[in-house]
Amino acid sequence: MEGVFAQEVSDFLHAHAGFFTGLSWSILILGLIQNIVYALQLPAAFIELRRHSQAEDTESAWQLLLSDVAIPISLLVPAYNEEQTIVENVRSILSLKYPDFEVLVVNDGSKDKTLDVLIEAFSLRPITRAHKLWVRHQPVKGVYGSSVYPNLFVIDKVNGKGKADASNAALTFARHPLFCVVDADSLLEGEALLRSLRPFMEDAKMIAVGGTIRVLNGCVVKSGQVEDVRLPRNFYPLIQSLEYIRAFLMSRLAWSHWGMLSIISGAFGIFNRGLSVDVGGFSADTVGEDYELVIKLHRKMMEDKRPYSMRYVPEPVCWTEAPDSFKMLGNQRKRWQRGALEVFFKHKDMLFRPRYGKMGMFALPHNFIVDVLGPLAEAVGYILIPIFWMTGVLNTDFILAFMAMFFLFGVFISVSSLVLEEMELRRVPHARDLAILAGVAVIENFGYRQMNNIWRIIGWWQYLRKNNQWGEMTRTGFSHAKDKKD
Repeated sequence: MEGVFAQEVSDFLHAHAGFFTGLSWSILILGLIQNIVYALQLPAAFIELRRHSQAEDTESAWQLLLSDVAIPISLLVPAYNEEQTIVENVRSILSLKYPDFEVLVVNDGSKDKTLDVLIEAFSLRPITRAHKLWVRHQPVKGVYGSSVYPNLFVIDKVNGKGKADASNAALTFARHPLFCVVDADSLLEGEALLRSLRPFMEDAKMIAVGGTIRVLNGCVVKSGQVEDVRLPRNFYPLIQSLEYIRAFLMSRLAWSHWGMLSIISGAFGIFNRGLSVDVGGFSADTVGEDYELVIKLHRKMMEDKRPYSMRYVPEPVCWTEAPDSFKMLGNQRKRWQRGALEVFFKHKDMLFRPRYGKMGMFALPHNFIVDVLGPLAEAVGYILIPIFWMTGVLNTDFILAFMAMFFLFGVFISVSSLVLEEMELRRVPHARDLAILAGVAVIENFGYRQMNNIWRIIGWWQYLRKNNQWGEMTRTGFSHAKDKKD
């Protein structure tokens, strides 16, 4: 029976040989392009990292703190059902080493005690704060100020079914020329603003700066700050630790070096407030609102023919609580895929248009290959290779050699990211932890990568069905890490 089936499949493949040959070559070329880009990113990331050393950033940052050129900034904290983390998050922000900043927390119609714990922890009381409706958002029910912290404000509003609406509400009440959106499940390091605002003070054309995101799970947190850096014990946050190092330290750094930074993480990014208002703030019709704001800023500046700069700075670190279960991680990756597709197709008219410079000719085409075609091509490849093997089109030796090369290159890229980390930043304090992450670089290719692609395919399907659900994200809180001092 199996022989008959294999013969039927073989006959079908031979009857449509031209189509399947073309499809196979297309998938091979797409994979080759992605691998070439990854290979080019390594030296670019190394050059950019050496150009902006940690020592120089630290010294210059403290000089700026003592000077009179520090630019005031508004920190926007959207919060929906964040009672487990919001108090530590706000304490972390209030302890930042920066001379002039305000904090605007938005309670986006939470169903838990987010507002209550804020009122109790920071002695909040109702106030009146003048504002202008710069961007659209759901109605505000009340504004609170703190009798202890004069730069802390809490905005209580009707739920807008998304982070974009809450961020826009905070943007409406913000008063400073720069703003930074900080996720309520994240903690900023004390010098994060000093380091990330330095590019704005050095370059008048700077309109956006992104910092590094690291996984908080497993670390010891005290008084809103990471006291001891440790790897997560749970597998899912552990593998994300490696992914974040690879994505930020290699990919973002390289695109920043090339002047084509298209993504600044919504968990920690600093933007020019006036320009962001001009482009309509955050779009509520996409779950990739942070990605789209960056594209909208690129678009506006190039259409207006105005010189500008964007930069990724590796040392300002924001620690975030990563999904620690299979379900939550899957929800996150499906949402990321939907967001990438929504943003790309909203701005597809920029593709291959010289008017949009390097973004239109290189960055967005790369995003098209990785985000739009990548999941589909990888899935088709997983289906075709076994079929070609069963029907004798490909022999076993070729398949094994191809898979070995495929996996080894993935391991090489991940381990190279760890080498960059250890050479320049040394944010992984223990040699044992580096060895564990190197082991994860091997393990992730056998099952996790394939599962991640399945999530992306589901994200594609959700995009086609116009599913805009955020997905469940349950927080465990920062304080649980304190009990791990064994």
